[in-house]
Amino acid sequence: MKTRICRACGCSLVRLGISHQEAVCARHDGQEHFFCCRGCAELFGSEPAKYLAETGDLIVCPTCLAEKPTSRAVEMDIAGQQVHFCRCPSCAQLFAKDPEYYIMRLEGAFPSDGVLGHDGCCVRPA
Repeated sequence: MKTRICRACGCSLVRLGISHQEAVCARHDGQEHFFCCRGCAELFGSEPAKYLAETGDLIVCPTCLAEKPTSRAVEMDIAGQQVHFCRCPSCAQLFAKDPEYYIMRLEGAFPSDGVLGHDGCCVRPA
């Protein structure tokens, strides 16, 4: 399970509320990369190898949408699928209540307002 991460600043596009259609995309070495804004795409273009190395091992917690390097994440097997969480035990517990919702949100299957402006994280929007 993977979400789009801005390859320059490392932010989850879902956390920022940026849909697949709204994301800025650019190609590098035959691969399409996604960005939160045109400025990040331009920054990436100045040193793509540097930014790919910095953001290459980031995961996004499906519950709170925090970006973490895999070395600081917890991996769990959920129905045969490897899911990475931040280290907060509440995130895994909340995920277990409605895994389909969190997986679909993380994959961008439906519009998300992101977490900016919400009163805290780990909250399923009403």
